[in-house]
Amino acid sequence: MSTVEYEIKNTTELRNAEDAVRMAELENMRPLPRISVHAFCESEELQRVMERCSHDRRMSKVSLRITSGGIAAAANMFATAPTPNLIILETRTVSASVLNELAPLAAVCDPSTKVIIIGYHNDIALYRELVRNGISEYMVQPVAMPDIMMAMATIFVDPDAEPLGRSLAFIGAKGGVGSSTIAHNCAFGISNLFSTETILADLDLPYGTANIDFDQDPTQGIAEAVYAPERLDEVFLDRLLTKCSEHLSLLAAPSLLDRAYDFEGQAFQPVLEVLQRNAPITVLDVPHAWSEWTRSVLASVDEVVICASPDLANLRNTKNMMDALRKMRPNDKMPHLILNQVGMPKRPEISPADFCGPLETDPIAIIPFDANLFGNAANSGRMISEMDAKSPTAETFSQISHIVTGRIAIKKARKGGLLGLLKRK
Repeated sequence: MSTVEYEIKNTTELRNAEDAVRMAELENMRPLPRISVHAFCESEELQRVMERCSHDRRMSKVSLRITSGGIAAAANMFATAPTPNLIILETRTVSASVLNELAPLAAVCDPSTKVIIIGYHNDIALYRELVRNGISEYMVQPVAMPDIMMAMATIFVDPDAEPLGRSLAFIGAKGGVGSSTIAHNCAFGISNLFSTETILADLDLPYGTANIDFDQDPTQGIAEAVYAPERLDEVFLDRLLTKCSEHLSLLAAPSLLDRAYDFEGQAFQPVLEVLQRNAPITVLDVPHAWSEWTRSVLASVDEVVICASPDLANLRNTKNMMDALRKMRPNDKMPHLILNQVGMPKRPEISPADFCGPLETDPIAIIPFDANLFGNAANSGRMISEMDAKSPTAETFSQISHIVTGRIAIKKARKGGLLGLLKRK
């Protein structure tokens, strides 16, 4: 390898490492509050970056407007219009002239408006002068989407605020694939394995089974929370939760058909926000449906897990869901995939390799069909690890719990259905 090739390889690896670090920081960033942002872009590159920011789930409450132009265009616009909470300005002006160029804008800018300058000169003296004159941040091109997002978070997110818990949504590619069973076992595993306070929220209000699976009969649950968002706070939530184990609480569905459960698109957002403020991990059991409110839930959570069985309808639905989620969550990781009920006797199946090929992803777990183990667990209101803690299926749920929470898990090719099963096939 030549010296030039070596330097290019090292530079590429360094950039990839830096990008990975920035994306990891972005994953842990709190959602931005309800603010207005106006970006003035002189380059197409920055316009593309701002467009990418606008589609990020952490910007769902932000009103973002993007305009071609620089500081002069901003001064002209805000001479006759109120300024937003944040103005992002791109300028190619040399360092000595930036403050002079900002003077007309400063004359019409509201005192409470924050300003981020994106320039092309790496000048520490200019940075200090801009900050001294009230500019919130000076950034040097090229800037990436995580850079812009973190800069906004630094300005508008309270650094002393308590961290938000992570939210994990489980949804089936088709009815009857065992998504709820997997969600319940994972919630139980996360709470036990890591001694982490975990809340399991059953969002299937008419047909939810979490109360049955944990042998509970609560009188209140998620229905009271979603129908009375104005009352929802930490105290009210605590009254609605049912304790299932030392570290696991359940927000149960009523599982009644006494009303029609039609919800607006943002109906569950107040519930999710309170849940994330009150527990490090929230597991959402999302019913197999595709409506405005389910799309809103899937778009806003930290991780999505799709559960599927190995047949053609599941393959089609999984492909459609993954394509839709890529568009809804362009700056997030791919949804996780779990293949369940694999190896059912006398049922024709698509092999795991053929199933995952069109999806361009590997499953994080392959769970074999075991009617006896799962049936006995369901009928007795217990989890798989309670029925047989040493079974391969219990180990599989342990692995899933590690992966979806971001902890490192050692993947063993055990008979029972981890990724090794896919490799052997």
